[in-house]
Amino acid sequence: MEVLLNIQCRHYNYPPDYQRVSEFLIAHHQAGNLDGNWLEPAWEYMHGHPHLDSSSLGSIGVWEAEGEIVAVAHYESRLGEAFFEFHAAYRHLRTEMLDYAEANLAGRSQKDGRKHLRAYVNDNDPEFQTLVKSRGYEKDPEGTRPLYRFHIPEPFLPIPLAEGFRLTSLADDCDWARVHRVLWRGFDHGDDVPMNDEELESRRRSFDTRKARRDLKIAVAGPDGEFASFCGMFYEAEKRFAYVEPVATDPRYRRLGLGRAAVLEGIRRCAALGATTAYVGSDRQFYRVVGFTKVYDSECWVKYFE
Repeated sequence: MEVLLNIQCRHYNYPPDYQRVSEFLIAHHQAGNLDGNWLEPAWEYMHGHPHLDSSSLGSIGVWEAEGEIVAVAHYESRLGEAFFEFHAAYRHLRTEMLDYAEANLAGRSQKDGRKHLRAYVNDNDPEFQTLVKSRGYEKDPEGTRPLYRFHIPEPFLPIPLAEGFRLTSLADDCDWARVHRVLWRGFDHGDDVPMNDEELESRRRSFDTRKARRDLKIAVAGPDGEFASFCGMFYEAEKRFAYVEPVATDPRYRRLGLGRAAVLEGIRRCAALGATTAYVGSDRQFYRVVGFTKVYDSECWVKYFE
């Protein structure tokens, strides 16, 4: 693989660079995510997420060689975290990218206000691990972000569903109030669900992203018509994989297999489009029972600068 030597680093320019980075992630994706980069749908979901600090997007770093993107250093929600994406032939940029992240992506701790950086390094990249250790970073086990993979069976097995419930999607039954309610309660924020135009528009933006398909946003409707469980699903057509994000079940309806049914229905629909694999960024037992197996851990390494 040819390595271009005229490498330049610059700040991310949103929105023009969004699509270019998206194409970079797709182009360098290897089967089984052996490339170790973010899956492209995660990049898409990040840009629609209500917790994204969009005012700091210019802090993201982009490395180019003769106009081709070869690496990206970025945060996910806010400054203080750093993720690193590579063209396979440019992993030698690790030190330069970590330097950039420390200078541009560091943030203030919400607990004590100290300047810090949480650098995420895959456990199958020993050279990068050695680098962060040598720079004084310490591992935070609670910050580990796993990636799991599901081999889609053929034929796809029937999906059991508890009596009185039905599978639907936002293509057929789009009600942002019901989506907001199941996600709010499903992520254990309590019974007092705020309902206003701002909240509902925030939910819409997070799911109506650039390449999103409403027919892959799966809900399980209960006997009263409310959404009891919800699964967001993305499909990457060029590399033929599904990506699960997010999944939530109303506490009143847990342990009925509804979340499992929503996830499997989303994967089934992606399989019908051509997907052979599905991914999720979680190691909850729920996913292991479904049949997901670990690909790697993206470990969190923390350094305080003051």
